[in-house]
Amino acid sequence: MTSSTEQSKEQDSSLPLDMIIFGGMGDLAMRKLLPALYMAYLHGNLPGDTRILSTGRQDIDRGAYLKHIEDHSRSFIAQENFNDKTWDGFLQLLEYVKLDVQAAERFDTLEQASRKGAQRVFYLSTAPSLFTTICDKLAASGLVDDNARVVLEKPLGTDLASAIAINEDVGRYFSESQIYRIDHYLGKETVQNLMVLRFGNSILEPLWRAPNIASVQITVAEEVGVGSRAGFYDGAGAMRDMVQNHLLQLLCIVAMEPPTSLNADAVRDEKLKVLRSLRRFKLADIARDTVRGQYIHGVSGNQEVAGYLEEKNVPADSGTETFVALRAFVDTWRWSKVPFYLRTGKRMARRSSKIVIEFANPPFPLFHQNAGAVANRLVIELQPEEAIKLQLMAKQPGSGMETQQVSLNLDLQSAMPQRRAEAYERLLIDVVRGRLTHFMRRDELEAAWQWADPIIEGWQTLAEKPHPYAAGSWGPAESFALLARDGFSWVE
Repeated sequence: MTSSTEQSKEQDSSLPLDMIIFGGMGDLAMRKLLPALYMAYLHGNLPGDTRILSTGRQDIDRGAYLKHIEDHSRSFIAQENFNDKTWDGFLQLLEYVKLDVQAAERFDTLEQASRKGAQRVFYLSTAPSLFTTICDKLAASGLVDDNARVVLEKPLGTDLASAIAINEDVGRYFSESQIYRIDHYLGKETVQNLMVLRFGNSILEPLWRAPNIASVQITVAEEVGVGSRAGFYDGAGAMRDMVQNHLLQLLCIVAMEPPTSLNADAVRDEKLKVLRSLRRFKLADIARDTVRGQYIHGVSGNQEVAGYLEEKNVPADSGTETFVALRAFVDTWRWSKVPFYLRTGKRMARRSSKIVIEFANPPFPLFHQNAGAVANRLVIELQPEEAIKLQLMAKQPGSGMETQQVSLNLDLQSAMPQRRAEAYERLLIDVVRGRLTHFMRRDELEAAWQWADPIIEGWQTLAEKPHPYAAGSWGPAESFALLARDGFSWVE
């Protein structure tokens, strides 16, 4: 295995591309991967000689597979982006390979379908328990060479031990520079823009530290429930599903030091330093600084919805959390004593992902402010809107000197109306072109689990049930108390 600092090579444009999707009949392939590849094809971002091979256990022919795509994938392409001629051209790239990963001794049918000398990208859209089996059989079938790449879909393990095992097994056949651990949040335009906001604007850098910043909030709220993912989700929970990956990656970009370049490992080195600087939780910290919640019956989207325990495939006595809020600290000079509040949950009031940088109030209160008022905030909206808002204090009209908060709003869509690629489209293009910057490195993944594992184990030791919260709300009351005791409040 080559060094983890090795950089992936750019795509050799002379090679044909075979994109091979394991789990090609699955939900992720239909909703995200194939629409993303269609958009890449529409905008000329796939090599001219590309084929997409989807594998599945179903005994169907290519015609039935294309019919399945028409029925289950086409609707996820926005109407303004759909073109009959382009769609027909895209379908010509697709092949179906019947393959039962667990039953097949070797992948001979796949070896016969893939072209000799092609650049192969293996997308493992399967349960992580199958990653080892797939990689073993790919290698045994002679499909893994120096040009091959493998994309690993989350969750990458359920704890540190399982993550290490996956990394070891995949690493037997693929060097670190060939492994793309995908986190679709890193493909979002606004998340990538956060790097430019931080390191491309000298006006912010002197303020981006303690004591100028009083607190940081990171919220990823989902309006939907667990839906068809209940079987998987009940064994994972919000901590494994969202906090350990998505929220920690956002925290890293907020807290990291300037990298020496935009080289993939230079960026990932700085993110790794943040993960290693995260203060570890002891049992008393877990009891005081974390909140677990589970949604109950309520109203979401103007209709009544069931509680988590009433969802299909959820055990009636499940203690799985659908909500997590916690207070974390990054123990570095830049962030000394600055609390980072992380929050995520399902069936919340609305879909919203945002980062809030709350600046410290002026040291001397020259102007009267209401109790708890904040002079300055930088609010970075990630979804559904993409916007950056700087909240300032201004004088109210009149003869007095009363103040009120106003916002300088940058609507990124209006300021830059160019088309924005969806996260999976952007990341798949990065894979094809050999760009590793927006993918997790092995040591990043393991450092994230080293921080998350003690929290999960502490919850098991405390054996407390998650706090109930009504579907359509902003989570349990305990999460508001978590901030209130420090003099802060969630920014909705």
